Amino acid sequence: MASSRRLRRMAASQPGFLTLKPSSDPTDLVGGRRKRVNKNKKKNWNKFSDITDVEEFLEDVRHQERTTGGLLSEKSDDGLFFVDLGQADKAEQKAEPDEGKKRKGKSTRPLRIDLILQGDSCIPPPKDVLAYQKPNAKKLRRIAQKAEQLAAKGVVPRAQKKLLNRRLADRTVKKAVTEANNNPNRDYYDMWAQESKSPADPWYVLQTGKEQVKRPEKLNQKPSALPAVEVIAPGGSYNPDFLSHQALLQEAHEVEVKKKKQEDKLEKQLAVNREDKATAETALREEVEGLIEDEEDEETSPNKEDEEASGAAITVTEKKTERQRKKEKAEKRKEQQQLSVKRQTVQQQQLFQLRSIKAAIKQQEQQTKKRWSKRKEKQEAQKAQPRRLGKLKFQAPDLEVQLRDELAGSLRQLKPEGSILKDRFKSLQKRNLIEPRERAKFRRKLKVKYVEKRAFKEIT
Repeated sequence: MASSRRLRRMAASQPGFLTLKPSSDPTDLVGGRRKRVNKNKKKNWNKFSDITDVEEFLEDVRHQERTTGGLLSEKSDDGLFFVDLGQADKAEQKAEPDEGKKRKGKSTRPLRIDLILQGDSCIPPPKDVLAYQKPNAKKLRRIAQKAEQLAAKGVVPRAQKKLLNRRLADRTVKKAVTEANNNPNRDYYDMWAQESKSPADPWYVLQTGKEQVKRPEKLNQKPSALPAVEVIAPGGSYNPDFLSHQALLQEAHEVEVKKKKQEDKLEKQLAVNREDKATAETALREEVEGLIEDEEDEETSPNKEDEEASGAAITVTEKKTERQRKKEKAEKRKEQQQLSVKRQTVQQQQLFQLRSIKAAIKQQEQQTKKRWSKRKEKQEAQKAQPRRLGKLKFQAPDLEVQLRDELAGSLRQLKPEGSILKDRFKSLQKRNLIEPRERAKFRRKLKVKYVEKRAFKEIT
């Protein structure tokens, strides 16, 4: 026992040894004896080890580094001590004239708020490695080395050549930019003012040195020439004139007649022809078809030998003689001469037909102008018509018309008709701002299951 205690004392005296904590908790004591702890497990090292002396030592080291910038043991005597020569320095400071200081009493000291904001640690902040890193550093270094080599040889890079050959106007614009940014007396720019008529805003050019991108004229055009709110005809008033009301009724009547014609046309196209309907005779013929053989099919076919003899005929081309070839060449030459003479006569005749040709050309130009004007009118008329933007066509809403006996005599008796929301929605479709749409159909994913309740079953 004595030898084991001696070994413990020797180990505890060593600087790197961590002693066990003294058991202050009465639960650690079992029967007046200290609780035994397994020291081989790592979880018991911090739990039952006393490291206060190590923490105090590390805190003392950190305190020295914050206050003095390092350990006191590593500093020289001159950095720790100084020689006190008495009150000579203070007397010299009082003897100096205070020309710039008009304040009497205490000497000027920094404010406490400034002292709080100042750093109280002598440890420099950690170096930010990311702040010193540059993207593509190796590539930029290689480019710089290559530029130095070219400069040593007297070769000017291509980018520098472009800068040197740049126009003088660009240089003046850039110079004006710097002057305008540094000049406090520059012109006032109103950002809410109307847009300048010229495509290049002078202020924009002055600040950026670039001209604005020209806006396409097509973006300034409206998709439709129709107004946003269309005024109804005079016959749609609450107390209209008789003639205007009749004109509105006639318009609504024409719309209904047009719809009726389309429905009749569709029914006529889908109707079944009487001649195509099945009768008792056609039904019987279809049933008997294939059971009775036709005697007409028993006619004899022509002799096969004659067909083979006629099909095996071989045409033999005879070889032309020299006289025949010369004759063909002479005929071809004669035809070419006749064609050339005919062309010359036609050209001579056209000289005498200049007036008629000019008149024909003038007439043709007039016809092209008429066609162009008609095409222009058609395009202008199409601007007021709704275009097909989607898979559905635009369907105009029904005219809201009241009959003569439904008219109200005053605004108090007037009944509201239609919907403002639907009217605006149709107006957007008509002006080609949105595509025509249909209301989405509700489709039930799961089938509805009907179950009789228990109370209903008891009654039935």
